[in-house]
Amino acid sequence: MALRFDASPTHVPLQFVGDELSMPALAAVAVVALAALGALAWWWKRRQHPARRLKRAFGSVDGVSILMHPNPDPDAMASAMAAATIAREADATPVLQYPGSIRHQENRAFRTVLDLELDCIETRGDLHDDVVLVDHNEPRGFQGAEGVDPLAVVDHHPGDGTGRVTDVRPDVGACASLFVEYFEELDATVGADDGLSVSPHLATGLVYGIQSDTNHLTKGCSEHEFEASAYLYPAINEDLLDRIANPQVPVEVLQTKAKAIMNHEVEGSYAVCDLENVPNVDAIPQAADELTHREGVTAVVVFGNHDGTVHVSGRSRDDRVHMGEALQAAVEGIPMAEAGGHARMGGGQLSLDHMNGIGPSDGVSREEFADRLFKAMAGDY
Repeated sequence: MALRFDASPTHVPLQFVGDELSMPALAAVAVVALAALGALAWWWKRRQHPARRLKRAFGSVDGVSILMHPNPDPDAMASAMAAATIAREADATPVLQYPGSIRHQENRAFRTVLDLELDCIETRGDLHDDVVLVDHNEPRGFQGAEGVDPLAVVDHHPGDGTGRVTDVRPDVGACASLFVEYFEELDATVGADDGLSVSPHLATGLVYGIQSDTNHLTKGCSEHEFEASAYLYPAINEDLLDRIANPQVPVEVLQTKAKAIMNHEVEGSYAVCDLENVPNVDAIPQAADELTHREGVTAVVVFGNHDGTVHVSGRSRDDRVHMGEALQAAVEGIPMAEAGGHARMGGGQLSLDHMNGIGPSDGVSREEFADRLFKAMAGDY
């Protein structure tokens, strides 16, 4: 191979003579190769998006259980609706299932207005072999829950649960927002009937699921919630949305709220209320929401008994109080107790018998537990 140098400005300074490629040709080949590598990288990244991985997972099964957490709320039900839509697009047959019961008036209205077919389960045997968890990442609330090995997990709560496909993002305000991202990634149409589509019923459910988990886009939001709402807007049915948002309230819920208003304790800017026995467990978080409106109060915890369990619900508007961590600290060391949640919202459950001293500990009185809550919110526990 011979080399020729040419100083003329109209020529490339260095060329190969003979059968070898010239420098411009080599440069062109390099550009094409880089473009091909870039396209391959883009294709591979898109293929690994959770939406596409979930759709492929659905395509590998026939029947699948879309499992919600116990006592599913609008975000869980909307997420289950979305997962079922993607499953059907992949030719899988989904069944929407949950343990526990649906009692809260908002949750019952959501189910009724959107005419959802939901199956209540009691044991692992009531589920398909393949299970997808939505709005929670570790199955609970039914016999044999520990034996579930999820096909997929899509959630926005902190936790260590995983599946073959895992998308757990605690920085996102609602699980429904993740599914809206999925529909965008899968090039779904909004309000149309061709191909993968977000129907008016589904769009309405997803928007209300987002609103419900973020207190109407005022708490715990990320950019996902606003982008998702804008994406869904063309298909929303305002009449259905209004019927879900404004259900009638049972009298026992109103009475429980009134009891919380009249009987809570305040230390500094924190409030705690022991409701003692409550006829409707869903009134506890609603009472907590009500107390957050009190002037001068920035964090609230309400607890009460129902069917042998002490249910705890907390709310925080105070940047100093991470409610999920505060509740975890308050129940630490109490047998058969669990608690957690986000910075603005948390919950927990304790065995009433263990609070009363049954088992390996001396228990904790209700007054002591209230004191634990105050100290945990103050960061002193």
